[in-house]
Amino acid sequence: MKRSLSMEVVRVTEAAAIASARWMGRGLKMEADDAATTAMRQVFDSIPMDATVVIGEGEMDEAPMLYIGEKLGSDKNGPQVDIAVDPLEGTNIVAAGSGNALTVLAIADRGNLLHAPDMYMEKIAVGPEAAGKVDIDASVTENLQAVAKAKNKNVEDVVATLLKRERHQAIVDEIRAAGARIKFINDGDVAAAINTAFDETGVDIMFGTGGAPEGVIAAVALKCLGGDFQGRLVPSNDEEIARCEKMGIAVNTVLQLDDLVKGDDAIFAATGVTDGELLKGVQFKGGHCTTESVVMRAKSGTVRFVEGRHRLDKKPDLYLH
Repeated sequence: MKRSLSMEVVRVTEAAAIASARWMGRGLKMEADDAATTAMRQVFDSIPMDATVVIGEGEMDEAPMLYIGEKLGSDKNGPQVDIAVDPLEGTNIVAAGSGNALTVLAIADRGNLLHAPDMYMEKIAVGPEAAGKVDIDASVTENLQAVAKAKNKNVEDVVATLLKRERHQAIVDEIRAAGARIKFINDGDVAAAINTAFDETGVDIMFGTGGAPEGVIAAVALKCLGGDFQGRLVPSNDEEIARCEKMGIAVNTVLQLDDLVKGDDAIFAATGVTDGELLKGVQFKGGHCTTESVVMRAKSGTVRFVEGRHRLDKKPDLYLH
């Protein structure tokens, strides 16, 4: 991949964030998601690349744009890449006016991203210091102890994050029994996984079950950051089991980071829509707005935080609705 793609894709997440932020707190999650998706697609088609969506809004007959298999980019002779995208990670968050909503995408050389089916995935994620020290097959307590040792902390000082769901009650009970602390999230486990790699977020490890497509996107980010991510698909019916078998993945197979994103290169970008621990949300003032984004590349290990100031009168009308 060309390194210039790193800055090109930030324009994509910025446009989606600006468009969807207009819907913050208005209780209209579908409208917010549609705004992000529409803005993303327009900017994608201006980037000199030959791209295929492998994780998107759904199959072609389910989503009007950014569907799985869709071709994007302005140059069919450009870099051949696969795209995993979540135009708005946290549609409920934006609708409710809560924190930690992001627009996110990941790209890698063609064939290097797992084409994760839309089902649940059991996940564990940690930052660089604890990379290689955790195991999804180990107990919650053992993983908390491993993270504490790797980060030179007491277990009581370790903070675990997970979605606040009934299905996670056993994990919650074990975290508390071990003496560690918990930071619950209502939605958006891509942000939660990334937060494990930054000390300023106060999060050390992520547990729990969430969407498999989001798991692949988070894995790309953690590969760029030198962290670790492991997953295991959790099909809920015979149809989903059949999809796993079609992909050649046994139901109980542990997917390591290199299974989710192959090769030594990948790019991840995200822009804050609403304020979070890592990124500020979009702020509108008069005829301009500001954005805060992060973009990272696995091959170089470079992580950039990008602050943008945008003149809204010079943006396409698409961004403003």
